Amino acid sequence: MGNASEEKRKLVYWLLEKVPKDRVTTYKELGMAAGVHQRTVASFMKTNNDPVGVPCFRVIMSNGDIGGYGFLGPKGKEELLRQNGIEVTDGKVPEKYVYRFRPNDPKDSK
Repeated sequence: MGNASEEKRKLVYWLLEKVPKDRVTTYKELGMAAGVHQRTVASFMKTNNDPVGVPCFRVIMSNGDIGGYGFLGPKGKEELLRQNGIEVTDGKVPEKYVYRFRPNDPKDSK
């Protein structure tokens, strides 16, 4: 992986760490905040080697579907979300739990 790609990965992981524990974000939202395509975000999540430090289970699909989770499967992801205070019904997270990155938000800057 090239240096620019690795820098983007670090940025995506850094931004994900800013998502509050009781919230989720979407692949698309995270991608827009990092300046990468949502599929790139999905690839970064899939190859995350530190699921404790980088809580990739907090990234869901734009339609609210929780999607997959390589470490514990969808049921494990659902359980982790619930343990973090996030409601999951029929494999979906309600919009009220989705964290939106805002441009020029001081919390989102290094």
